[in-house]
Amino acid sequence: MPYATSTKKRKNTTTSRICSWNHYLIPIKYCHYNTNFSLSLSLSPPAYLPRISIHSTPIEQVSMIKTATIAFIATATSLSFLFLSSPQKSFYHNLFISLSDNASISHHLFTLTHRPHIAGSEANAEAAAYVLSTLTSSNIASHIASYDVLLTYPISRSLTLTRPAPDPLTTFDLNQEIYDGDPYADVADQVVPTFHAYAMSGTVSGPVVYVNYGREEDYVTLQKMGVNVSGSVVLARYGMIYRGDIVENAYEAGAVGAVIYTDRKDYGDGGGGAKWFPDDKWMPPSGVQVGSVYSGAGDPTTPGWPSTGECERLSDDEVDERDDIAQIPSLPVSWADGDVIMRSIGGQVANDDWQGGVDAPIYRVGPGPGILQLTYKGKKAISTIENVIGVIEGEEEPDRFVILGNHRDAWTFGAVDPNSGTAALLEVAERLGKLQKRGWKPRRTIVFCNWDAEEYGLIGSTEWVEENREMIASRVIAYLNVDSAVYGAGFVASATPQLDELLIQATQQVQDPDNMSQTVYEAWVGSSNNSVIGRLGGGGSDYAAFVQHIGVPSADITFGDGYPVYHSMYDDFIWMKKFGDPLFHRHVAVASIWGLLALRLADEEILPFNYLSYAQELQRSAEELKSELSDKGISLTPLFKSIDKLKKATMKINTQRKAMEENKGWASMWKKEPWKVRELNDRLMMTERAFTDRDGLSGRPWYKHLIYAPSKHNDYGSRAFPGIDDAIEKAKSLNTAESWRLVQHELWRVSRAITQASLVLNGELT
Repeated sequence: MPYATSTKKRKNTTTSRICSWNHYLIPIKYCHYNTNFSLSLSLSPPAYLPRISIHSTPIEQVSMIKTATIAFIATATSLSFLFLSSPQKSFYHNLFISLSDNASISHHLFTLTHRPHIAGSEANAEAAAYVLSTLTSSNIASHIASYDVLLTYPISRSLTLTRPAPDPLTTFDLNQEIYDGDPYADVADQVVPTFHAYAMSGTVSGPVVYVNYGREEDYVTLQKMGVNVSGSVVLARYGMIYRGDIVENAYEAGAVGAVIYTDRKDYGDGGGGAKWFPDDKWMPPSGVQVGSVYSGAGDPTTPGWPSTGECERLSDDEVDERDDIAQIPSLPVSWADGDVIMRSIGGQVANDDWQGGVDAPIYRVGPGPGILQLTYKGKKAISTIENVIGVIEGEEEPDRFVILGNHRDAWTFGAVDPNSGTAALLEVAERLGKLQKRGWKPRRTIVFCNWDAEEYGLIGSTEWVEENREMIASRVIAYLNVDSAVYGAGFVASATPQLDELLIQATQQVQDPDNMSQTVYEAWVGSSNNSVIGRLGGGGSDYAAFVQHIGVPSADITFGDGYPVYHSMYDDFIWMKKFGDPLFHRHVAVASIWGLLALRLADEEILPFNYLSYAQELQRSAEELKSELSDKGISLTPLFKSIDKLKKATMKINTQRKAMEENKGWASMWKKEPWKVRELNDRLMMTERAFTDRDGLSGRPWYKHLIYAPSKHNDYGSRAFPGIDDAIEKAKSLNTAESWRLVQHELWRVSRAITQASLVLNGELT
């Protein structure tokens, strides 16, 4: 600890003043002949006010005490300002890391996953109650925000395959099998039968056409091969794009139904291994990836407004007519069933990159001769979902929010997706609860959000954001998302670019869970696959409403990048314990990084945002556009000029920030001129909002962000400048003067948004 000594000699007087301190107490002792007294300055939170106590013998030395006290107060007052700023907060931040508890995280995950808990179920309500009680027990004021939303469930489904004689009719049982020794066998009947949420009900029949991953380019390949998809039932394998887009692309190509299977090449160790869960991490032959085929966000009956109380709703017919609702029946099946169907397909041999793994049959594209008959009947139900919200109120800026979010609902047991994230959220909450007991209070308010019905279409988070739109737009500093905390090894992060530097700094403070001799950052940059920070353009998790609808700086973190038993009955605690994170050290690391990000954003006087990364990223994206549009008569000058303005605004605000930080001295700028810090922070916070446009993307008005949004034909994927990208795609198809003029219009829109962002960052009127 720092210390100071001072001695001063005078006649018959020996004075010894010794100052030593920690974050709470500064004692000073004064000796004079046989008189001994001490003073102590207490900086005990939350008041942060000096408290002075004097102990003296004999009491009559009043004059001497008064003199020393005055000197002491002058010194202590100066010192108190030091401990009101970052050193005191950083003490708690370091303490936060040391409070990790992998046993607690393991217990949370075990408790959350003892039953399947699909959205709208009793089991999921029980899980919500568990999250609520855990937050409350950590002294975090918590409540449930409920919404009544449209969910769908299967009533009946069947799939039969007819092949040329003498092969018999095959009726698939569509069941996931219990394995020997399965500890969850007694609740396996609570797993909802395999289905696609929001799939169209109906019966269809047609020859099978194999369409690879069902991407747009796959249909282009089939067209070049002369394969007619119209009237067929397509067989597509999971991977590469969102399942809802697989179904949509099949419909656009003229198919009457879609069957999607988990290819052993992608989910079964390349098809060559003979082991799978529970003996290895791979998907068992009967494993099925269920999920939603809805391509929108939020309750389909309340597009753009919250599903609260007796609200306005679209009718069933109006919902069915929405562009983001599937227009043909579909079913997910296992790789064992997919293999049987594949062997019934004749016709041309598929390209090499369309083929399966080791021991797979030769993949052909059809059509037929195998004929599939698919029947699906689902029910629609207005169901109650429950978001759990916990709040640690900020002391100095309670009206500024840092939000941590994770969803709770799962298609089955959800040990990886999403409850590894829920367990990490509860770990962060418990650690912050312990910090509160030791005196910490955040500068800004921290909000915990445990979302419901994410799996159906980001419903819980979207409804909450739509209900609180204006509060979020004006007050939220950042949103920090963890969906599945752990898939496996290796740190993975995505963020809006102004958070890049903060992410790096947080990972430099946390040990790598798989090699304690290095930090997460060192392992991260040492990996050729995961060292790049991704962007939040896809619609894959609950950050979507914050980034793409409101324009809130956001991040999403995890360990690992996908896992074989995704969305199947085998995503249980046993899989996590054996293969995902046996010691739960990866869970601890996620919680540590997540919490550090929240603490820095909540506690630092000046927000740790750096828009230089943003400007550099926009420059790179613009250069890519320049190459793509070089011969199309499109001017990119407005775009490059707007990016140059943003660069200059970034350099200016960085200079202002540096000046504030260097000029604080012993007295906090926040105490002297709080409005200056607040104004600078507001510019940093609101700049992301400026990248949004009130009209949204053309044909997709809910998506307001002009820099980041899902790809039009892959909800999981994204490209920078999505509006420009959509317009280019359309112009390439139509190749008319008007279509290329719309590309130029979209480019102007993006340029105006970037210019607005630079104006906000500058903080000055034109």
